[in-house]
Formats: sequence, structure tokens, C-alpha cells
Amino acid sequence: MGARTASSTPGPLRRMIGLARPRGTRFALGVLAGAVATASGVGLLSLAAWLIATAATSPPITALSAAVVATRALGVTRGVARYLERLVTHDAALRTLADARVRVYARLARTEPVRRFRSGDLVSRLVSDTDATQDLLVRGLTPPLAALVTGAATVALSTALLVPGGLLLAGGLLLAGLAVPLVAAVLGRGPGRRQAAARGELSTALVDALHGAPDLVAYGAMDRAVRRVERADAELTRVARRDAGLLGLGAGASALIAGLTLWGTLLLGVAAVEAGTLGPVPLAVLVLTALAAFEIVAPLPAAAARLGAIRAGGARLFDVLDTPPAVRGHAGGALPPGALQVRDLRVRYGPGEPWALDGLDLDLPPGARVAVVGPSGSGKSTLAAVLFRFRDPDAGTVRLGGADLTAHAPDASRAMISGVPQHPHLFASTMRENLRLARPDATDADLWDVLARVRLATDVAAMPRGLDSDVGTHGARLSGGMRQRLALARALLTDARLLVLDEPTSHLDPDTRDAVLDDLLAATGDRGLLLVTHDLSRLDRMDAIHVVVGGRVVQRGTHTELLAAEGWYRRAHGLCARGPGRVAAAAR
Repeated sequence: MGARTASSTPGPLRRMIGLARPRGTRFALGVLAGAVATASGVGLLSLAAWLIATAATSPPITALSAAVVATRALGVTRGVARYLERLVTHDAALRTLADARVRVYARLARTEPVRRFRSGDLVSRLVSDTDATQDLLVRGLTPPLAALVTGAATVALSTALLVPGGLLLAGGLLLAGLAVPLVAAVLGRGPGRRQAAARGELSTALVDALHGAPDLVAYGAMDRAVRRVERADAELTRVARRDAGLLGLGAGASALIAGLTLWGTLLLGVAAVEAGTLGPVPLAVLVLTALAAFEIVAPLPAAAARLGAIRAGGARLFDVLDTPPAVRGHAGGALPPGALQVRDLRVRYGPGEPWALDGLDLDLPPGARVAVVGPSGSGKSTLAAVLFRFRDPDAGTVRLGGADLTAHAPDASRAMISGVPQHPHLFASTMRENLRLARPDATDADLWDVLARVRLATDVAAMPRGLDSDVGTHGARLSGGMRQRLALARALLTDARLLVLDEPTSHLDPDTRDAVLDDLLAATGDRGLLLVTHDLSRLDRMDAIHVVVGGRVVQRGTHTELLAAEGWYRRAHGLCARGPGRVAAAAR
């Protein structure tokens, strides 16, 4: 079955309402409670009008007793029903909101959508745009439905008292409760989209300025970053003023319609009294009922004006949920251990982009140690991303133990292939919890052992709280070398049979780098190791080296064999041997 076309896809508002379908009964009860609360308010004023008008005729007190009791009952009922409406609808809306957040988190947990949105904009989508679901259900759905029920009952009462008065009230309610909200919704659509976009831009500017503050200060660019935040804030303020103006316009129009309807009802009622078709007491009830009736539709223009922002927020929310996965494969069962075979692997990052990998072939037997080297931009990290299941190949095959890696679920692949990506992430938690992410049942002895293998145990022991020391946001409290070694330690804790290390010794000084590599090679034991690096030191200890240039393997062999052959490896190794200043040239 083909993919759905854009025209067949429901709009964001319908899809947001669809999220609440499992709790439809709760919302129905909330609407009923809201209708009872509003009807009690209208009935309270109508009954009060009857009571005052009737009392003016000096009837026996017993004639008023029932009305007095009913007035008190309606007052209590109004408060209780309003409380129940808020309780039931907010409970249902918050549960629906929780479900929506879980869906978003589950989608983002598949890794690849995170990389498609800027961090600040993604935060806005997770918070403000997801919260739009609650706004729609509580403010955009419940009041109109309650108004429909109560408005119909109020018009029926007014029509029973005086037919022209009931028809006039129906027209006024339709104008204030339907026409004005429709105009407000149309006028608010553009500002709503701009408000959602402006909120995302402000969040992005703030996150960029805060996270990049050290570099911005170092390069004298903080003033530009602050001005960007100020411009984003000014744009959001401007759009918010426009939105407030629409709310004021809607409230003013509703008040005008209510006043005109009230005057019209009064004139019709007076004429009917003079004609003898309506009594003085029903006149008072008719007029005050018309006055109270507009309480029913009072929230609707504001709710309609917010629909534009809610619709835009919903569209941004479903942008995340509808992002097509870059990684597929759902075959059950574990992948078998065995050799890694990559054949004719082709990957590019967009339809019009050049091939990052263009027919790459690679073999890694069980327990072997293979290095992948090459100039910057040759596709080395793209190969690592494919093996980590951060993206799938556009063509070619990747097999482990004879099984197609891309046909299995990503978690099944990661149980067999783990390691350290080029930019490993540290969570804002303790050293212990960052390590136990790889093996939750690891003991403290296991943690100290793996820290010793990456030469980090002494540094951690010197910290005031040891393993309970907080690493800060993104590991900000650690040096670059310590962050890298902690990521290496985490990789060594896994039970994966193949470790893929993408630039594992970056940020390390030469002495520590060589020592860590020696310990790393010793620590891998009988596990396979694929080392992706631009650093050519210690490669004499690898079983095989693959030189990747232009997205394909142009040389393969041992360190000795590649040094003996003319090609990129011998030239790069010669440049590196001349001094540290030549390393960058070798990488290019």
C-alpha cells in the first residue's frame, strides 16, 4: 500500500483530538459537568429575576420558599459542577498529554530524529508544542461543546417566554458564539504560526548562547549572540501583542453583540407587555436570562483566537512524530556472532549530495583488530554511524555472522556491536551512573577495574566523592581527555563482541594516547575491534589496516605492507614522522 498523500492526512487539530480518543468518556463527563455549571449560572440569574419580580407583588412568603431553596441549590450546584468539570477535563487532558509526551520520547529514543532538529527548537517542540494538546482539549474543545448544550436549553426557555425574544437571543448567541470565534480563528492563524516559530527561534538562540558561551566570549561573538536573542524576543513579543489584540477584539465584539441583544430583548419584551402578551414577571426573567446567556459563549472567541497557535504547535509536534526513521529493521531474535562483512556500502546524506561512502568493502574476522584510516571527509565516521545503526545504507550490505545487520532491530545490532562514537554523550549524572549505563549490574569493583584500564582511576579517586562525583551537563566538569576516557571505559563494560571506536584518543596528549591505546588493545581480549582514526600511532599492533579515500577502500594490508607500498598511508606516515605539526597535513 502506498504512502498516504498530504491531502488524505488529517489536520493537526483532528490528530490532536484523536490523541484523546481513549479518554472520550471522561471528556464527555467533563462537558456534561461544564454544561450543568453554565446552566446553573443562567438558571440562577433567571430564578433570581423571577424571585425579585414576584416579591415586588407582595405574595405570601410560602410562595417564595421554593424559589429561595432552588436559588441556594443552583448556587451550590454551579460551584460543584464547575469544580467537577475542571477536575475531570484536566485529569483527562493531562493523561492525554502524558501519552503524547511518551510517544514523542519513544520516537526520539530511536536516536536519529534528534539530529534532524536544532537543540533549542527541539526543546520548544517537546515542551510548548506538546502542551498545545492540553490547551486544545481544555480550552478549545470543552467550552464549545458545553456552550452548545446550554445555549440550546437557554434559547428554548426564552422562546417559551416570548418567541421573538428567543429568536433574537438565538441570533445573538450564534453571532457571539460562532461568527466572532470564526473570524478570530481566521485572523489568528497567521499570528499563531509566527508565534510557534518565534518561540522556537528564541529557544534555539538561548540554548546556543548558553551552551556556546565560552567559545562566544573567547572569539568576541557574545554581543552578536545576545542581539540574536533580543531580536527573537522582540519578534515573539510583537506576535504576542498581536495575539492579545485579537483577544481584545473578540471580547469587545462579543460584549457589543451581548449589549445589542439585551437592548433588543428589552424592547421586544416591553412591546409584548404593552400588547398584553407578556406579563411583568416573565419580562424580568426574559431580560436577565438574555443577559446571563452570553456567559455561555464568553470563552469562545479567546479559544478560537488561540486555535492558530495550537494548530501550529500541533503541526510542529507531528513533524517530530512523522519524521521517517533513518534506521529500519524489525526482525526478531539476536544476531549471531561471527565475522563482519561489508560489501559495496554506499551512503549519502541527501538525494543531491555526493556519496559519503561509495562502494566500500571491509572484512573483520571474529576477534580481529582492524583500523580504518584516511583523510578527513573520506567517510570513516559514516562507516561507524552505519555500524552503530545511527543510519542505514542507501545500497550494499552489512552482515554479522552471515545475518543482515539492517534487517534486525537496532537494539539487536547494538547488543553485538558497541563502542564509542566520534562525539560520545555524557549524561548530567555521576561517574558511576554514566558507567553503569553500559552494564547496570556492574559492581564498584568492576567500575574501578575498567577505569584503571583507561587510566582514569587515579583521577576519579582524587575527586571528593569518587564514583559519586557529578560530571555536569555534557560532562562539563571533566576535561576533554577525561570525557573521552570515561566513554572508552563505558564501551569496555559492554558485552558486545565487536567494539567500534571512532577517534577514541582525540583530546588526549601523546603519552596518554599511546598508553591508553596499549591498554585498550590489551583490554579488548578476544573481542573484535574496529578502530576508526586519523592517528597513525600504534597501528603496527593491528591485524589489518584499511585506507579509505573518497568513500572506498583504496589500500589494505598490515602496517609493514602498507609502508612498503606507494600510497596514501606511506605518505601520511612519513609526514607524521616529521613532527606533530605535520599531523593535520597528513589528515588532509
